[in-house]
Amino acid sequence: MTEKQMTESLGDALPQEIQRVQELIPMYESVQMGFIAAGLMRESIRAAHEAMIAGDVVAMLQAYGDLKGYKA
Repeated sequence: MTEKQMTESLGDALPQEIQRVQELIPMYESVQMGFIAAGLMRESIRAAHEAMIAGDVVAMLQAYGDLKGYKA
């Protein structure tokens, strides 16, 4: 496998992180006070979408790092 094949582009990775975090939201909403984290997740997803629409690579990197911080 080449280095290029091993390296995933931000354009591919960010939508995958958005999807992963969207799948976490119901789990967080099902626990007491989890609605707070779910709201933060929704805001992070919104920011990621805005960054992608604007084509702002710096904001996309920030959004990607933010989304990576959410754990199951």
